[in-house]
Amino acid sequence: MTSNYALRLCEDALPADARQALPPLNRVIYARRGGVVVASAARDSRVMEDQAWHGAAACEVAADHASATLWRWELIGGAVAADGAHVGTTRVVLEHAIDLDPSAEYLMRADRVDFAPGGVALPHRHRGGGIRCLVSGTLDVTVGAAPARRITPGGAWFESGREPVLAVASKDDATSFIRVAILPREIRGRTSIMYVNPSDAERGRPRTYTVYVDEPIALPRT
Repeated sequence: MTSNYALRLCEDALPADARQALPPLNRVIYARRGGVVVASAARDSRVMEDQAWHGAAACEVAADHASATLWRWELIGGAVAADGAHVGTTRVVLEHAIDLDPSAEYLMRADRVDFAPGGVALPHRHRGGGIRCLVSGTLDVTVGAAPARRITPGGAWFESGREPVLAVASKDDATSFIRVAILPREIRGRTSIMYVNPSDAERGRPRTYTVYVDEPIALPRT
């Protein structure tokens, strides 16, 4: 395994009719507010609010006639500058090393997890690492032996997949987050979760999942 890769989450605030050019990278763009058009050599794709786009080629992102806020996850190999050519404000929310085997095959998955009030994800692991970012509600997250951390909307955290994680949602409000993970390609279309206690697989509900992206990728050069 190697740590010469990183997963990065940026937030882009695009004014109305603004355009930004992005270099080739495996990325997911999630429209947090407003809509955009993502233009690449392959095609132009309209991404509406609460939708996501995935690609690896250079692309240009154009806001509609209203402003847009985007969450942008990118898989980096080696040293890559944080930004392409941007118009508006870009903020690096979180960047974290991720252990990947250059000889293995991977996919990039983006999904949304929705908890009903009082929902719980009992101690579990995943088949790969990823960055989560909270959309609404609050979530108390305990990763491994670290103290519990309360996540509020816009807050992000990394899970390697190796440490057990306990997540407890707000008792009063619906809670949801978006996550992007790099996972073994053989689990495409299947869950990545592994419970510390297998009997917990049928407990700790209710929560629902919306999958936006589940696509094979080629690792970047390091």
